[in-house]
Amino acid sequence: ARLAPVQATGSSQKQVTEAKLKVAINGFGRIGRNFLRCWVGRENSPLEVVAINDSGGVKQAAHLLKYDSMLGTFKADVKVISETALAVNGKTIEIVSSRDPLQLPWAKMGVDLVIEGTGVFIDGPGAGKHIIAGAKKVLITAPAKGAEIPTYVVGVNEKDYTHDVSNIISNASCTTNCLAPFAKVLDENFGIVKGTMTTTHSYTGDQRLLDASHRDLRRARAAAFNIVPTSTGAAKAVSLVLPKLKGKLNGIALRVPTPNVSVVDLVINTTKKGMTAEEVNAAFRKEANGAMKGILAVSDLPLVSIDFRCSDVSCTIDSSLTMVMGDDMVKVVAWYGNEWGYSQRVVDLADIVANNWPGMVQETGSDPLETFCNTNPDADECRV
Repeated sequence: ARLAPVQATGSSQKQVTEAKLKVAINGFGRIGRNFLRCWVGRENSPLEVVAINDSGGVKQAAHLLKYDSMLGTFKADVKVISETALAVNGKTIEIVSSRDPLQLPWAKMGVDLVIEGTGVFIDGPGAGKHIIAGAKKVLITAPAKGAEIPTYVVGVNEKDYTHDVSNIISNASCTTNCLAPFAKVLDENFGIVKGTMTTTHSYTGDQRLLDASHRDLRRARAAAFNIVPTSTGAAKAVSLVLPKLKGKLNGIALRVPTPNVSVVDLVINTTKKGMTAEEVNAAFRKEANGAMKGILAVSDLPLVSIDFRCSDVSCTIDSSLTMVMGDDMVKVVAWYGNEWGYSQRVVDLADIVANNWPGMVQETGSDPLETFCNTNPDADECRV
């Protein structure tokens, strides 16, 4: 924790003990590096990244963080400062290397939260190894296996999170983070009876550059040469954050030869009859400018996938592609950054964990009027 004097309203001053939640990243691949870039871009973050577990060592971690084929050169000062540490804008981050989470020095480092980004330790026993190693909580950057692990999608059900709910939580998948917000809008405004989704998804590190063995015979084929149909649990997983939609959605994925950005195509039957495409888009615009601002956006421009490469939102509705067939069938197309946009939500959820952490911010000598106005900004006595 660190003490910082803050000027309160009027002439009074207060001391604020601002505690930073100590964060470790397990797995410094696409999501791990995107997460770190997103975190560096946040001002006044309640997080402090103190460690990275990466099998490649400190030189490789620093190089791949600084130079990225999709994101370009990182506009931050990245330096290797020892054989086991790098610095980003002067902040030291320790690099450790172990494939067994039980051997990681989380207790010694005082790690509060582990960002689990390997895609391997996604169930209770696996992610729980971080807890045994000394971490207090784990945030899985993938769909979790096991009903005991709660799932949160920022913009949909993150307000349900409390500190005591679980030591292990999931941020769902990138596709669920795209689909769930606009499915919520559709259900609340028009009522979803049932629907099917297809995500045209960029290839990922789970696929093969050239034909090689894989547990999924289709993913065993060369990613850069094929459209690869494969399974996705994203549509069904929406019910984890929107229980009303349980059993109403299903879908598939088509992995295509693009390295980043994906697009969801959802077709639903609705309980409401006779709506128009303009009315559907209007519902999206209302949320994009309201409760879901920063999560959902609407684009009226004739854009293509690369234009959404560094989009901060979870999903962008392509308004020109919204269709209504008959009086109760709606088709919606939404773009999403399956790396960058998703990683922004991981940072958001980690911030929520931090802001719900007991004792994170302790104030002494605070101005009662300032405290009141922080939660009641529209009160007459708070207007300047």
